[in-house]
Amino acid sequence: MDVCFVSRGKLGEFYEHAYEKADVILFGFQAIGEVSYERELRGETTYFEEIARLSKQTSSIVVCGCTTDAKGHKRKSAVVAENGRILGVSDMLNVIDGEVGSGANLRIYDTKIGKIGVIVAEDLYFADAISALALCGAEYVLCVYGEAEGIEGVLCRSSAFYYGLSIVFCGIGYSLVAEPSGELIFSTPCSPCTARVENPREYHLVETRRRGFYKPPKKEY
Repeated sequence: MDVCFVSRGKLGEFYEHAYEKADVILFGFQAIGEVSYERELRGETTYFEEIARLSKQTSSIVVCGCTTDAKGHKRKSAVVAENGRILGVSDMLNVIDGEVGSGANLRIYDTKIGKIGVIVAEDLYFADAISALALCGAEYVLCVYGEAEGIEGVLCRSSAFYYGLSIVFCGIGYSLVAEPSGELIFSTPCSPCTARVENPREYHLVETRRRGFYKPPKKEY
């Protein structure tokens, strides 16, 4: 799939730029800032509508990071849209030092290009999140992030290698792609920019031996 990374600027500004056609348009947390569910429902803001409209106009899957506010309960989130409609909102599950609230579950989105798993911000630090997405059939994992701190490339590379998935990352001012070999195949501060992400679909038989799980011998009848 082709991914367009938008790691700088607001969502509305993206319309003003010429861009290559992409299967996925991935925005960092700078794109729309904070979204109030209550104000969205009352029609006072139209952030979700703009995301859905962009997905329709570009025929792309649009994933956009933001902070969501549900009557004072704030979470780091990613909004996912395809073909002019919102597929869902993924929340960050693992909150460090109580900066915001935590979400409830992981989500995999069944899209025209396959099953996409989404992780939000510091969930990248917790390997079990990507492990769960891989076990549940995700073909790619997209990560929306805030300000990169330097460790993100290492985490993406190791997770891609461990779980056999391409990890696609977009933070504020920095984007990257890590493939299942553990190699960083794309890394740039430029925005917007496009990269090709492959899905090798490679499988291996892994066997282990361990103690326990005793089973009594079968009885003869």
